[in-house]
Amino acid sequence: MKALVTGGGGFLGGAIIKLLLARGVQARTFSRGEYPPLAKLGVECLRGDLHDREAAAAACTGCDTVFHVAAKVGMWGRYSDFYETNVSGTANLLEAAKAAEVSRFIFTSSPSVVFAGGDVEGWNETAPYPASFDSYYAETKARAEQLVLAANSPEFSTVALRPHLVWGPGHDHLVSGIVAKGRAGKIRRIGDFNKLIDTTYIDDAALAHWLAAEKLSPAAPCAGKAYFISQGDPRPNWDIINLILAAAGTGPAVKKVPYGPAYAAAAAMETFWRLAGIKTEPPLTRFVLQQLTTAHWFDISAARRDLGYAPGVTIEQGMRRLEEWFKSPRS
Repeated sequence: MKALVTGGGGFLGGAIIKLLLARGVQARTFSRGEYPPLAKLGVECLRGDLHDREAAAAACTGCDTVFHVAAKVGMWGRYSDFYETNVSGTANLLEAAKAAEVSRFIFTSSPSVVFAGGDVEGWNETAPYPASFDSYYAETKARAEQLVLAANSPEFSTVALRPHLVWGPGHDHLVSGIVAKGRAGKIRRIGDFNKLIDTTYIDDAALAHWLAAEKLSPAAPCAGKAYFISQGDPRPNWDIINLILAAAGTGPAVKKVPYGPAYAAAAAMETFWRLAGIKTEPPLTRFVLQQLTTAHWFDISAARRDLGYAPGVTIEQGMRRLEEWFKSPRS
């Protein structure tokens, strides 16, 4: 295998690259930035944008497998920016991969592609795309996922993985954001909501991608399909947040605000940020509020059956590793 990983300098992309190297795979990354640590590991590092067709073509040349991890992530920003990266960028990469005779295309999607508001409890892959989406990110990832799955053919096998809330040691958005707000004393529980959510430990998220690549072929059950990925162990939302805070040596989130005032504040912040043209994300948005007050966990039996996926790290084991990482000296 010679594999291309888009976004290899990111949290999940980097974990996938390390796993590929450990399995003896020749790895190449395609990112907008420069990542000397990857080059030191022997990774071929190419720099460019997904919407650049020539750069995408060069990145795919000579590879037989593509892990498309790169995306514009976030709950705030212009639709055009999300569309350009997540939809147009994916379309360009698909065309480049097919032209380069890549045989396997593994796409990192998101469970948010099926969110329609309200609780998500034990849903499986039969859940449809909603008529409307609650964020530009979710909408554009859904469009990209549809492109990937529609591209599946006897000559070009595709699969989409939907890992939920990936976390673990390292510089990731989820843990970093929670810890930064916790240390600043800015975390507030919303009313008495503490519903079940799924999470995915970083090593298991990377493993799911490797298993998908191993299984993927024209006749494979996974070809042309999407799969939810998680630890298969839903926990109360604030229990997870407080475990992360504890691993970082920070006290638990105990202060509360009622749902009504929190919603009003989120709506007001969004309005002000838009009118003022502020590009950074507001401290609270209605999307984040919804995520903190609804259940979102999934049935991963299809991934177990078709990919041979089985989470190898418990949440408690992962939290201990996270604690060790926080205690270790880091540059």
